[in-house]
Amino acid sequence: MSATININGRTIGTGEDVFIIAEVGINHNGDYGTAKQLIDEAYNAGASAVKFQTYITEKRVPKDSPIYGILEQCELDFEQQDKLFDYARSKDIEVFSTPFDDESVEFLESINISCYKIASFDLVNTNLLKKVAGQNKPIIMSRGMANQTEIDKAVNIIRDSGSPFSLLHCVSAYPVKSHTDLNLSTIKALAEVYHCPVGFSDHTLGTEAAIYAIAAGASILEKHFTLSRESDGPDHTLSTEPSELKDMIRQIKHVQEMMGKAVWESLSAEKDILQYRRMT
Repeated sequence: MSATININGRTIGTGEDVFIIAEVGINHNGDYGTAKQLIDEAYNAGASAVKFQTYITEKRVPKDSPIYGILEQCELDFEQQDKLFDYARSKDIEVFSTPFDDESVEFLESINISCYKIASFDLVNTNLLKKVAGQNKPIIMSRGMANQTEIDKAVNIIRDSGSPFSLLHCVSAYPVKSHTDLNLSTIKALAEVYHCPVGFSDHTLGTEAAIYAIAAGASILEKHFTLSRESDGPDHTLSTEPSELKDMIRQIKHVQEMMGKAVWESLSAEKDILQYRRMT
């Protein structure tokens, strides 16, 4: 399998610029105007893409679920999302979504989505995986909570479809409270085992882990994004605000510049010191 994938003409993977996803998710709280503003702010911060969640609440969780009310309040209908995707495209920022049911996949296909995101919760959802993989679009899949056998099964479903894919290392805690739970070495291990682009879906407070993930080899970075952490809702407190996202992106670019590429020859920065080598 290729160590890169292509999303709407952009190559993503080893040796390419980090693909930075502003994960809006449901941080619009079901308000169309807020969703548009989040697209604007993600674009202004320099994000590569903005991502939403597409679902029908009663198909995502049972009515007695403790999060049913929250999801229902935050649900944007298909017509609103169609307009939002058109708006994002007019801003020249990539836009895609995480579907949670067959109808949502079919809707996203109808508006010609460029790629799909599979949430950690659905890595073990064989039916949804087959539905998404059957669209033959690039897939970005988070592996939070999953063991290697479960990842193998999900990856095999995608490979059998022929769809290009990438994996995101992820710790499914909201937020991740201890840096010792991150195990960023998993990024390199996933790349070695699955021979695909690997990134990091960051659920920590702040941006430190996101920066270190790039040095650990992440070629995709997904970070929750909000207008204000003071907003009501389940994901706002672990999200970045616009100014933080912009600064995080600046630091990621700086780290990537420092990482550079493997070199096996004298560098131009060393030219003035070459004369002092002791060759015998």
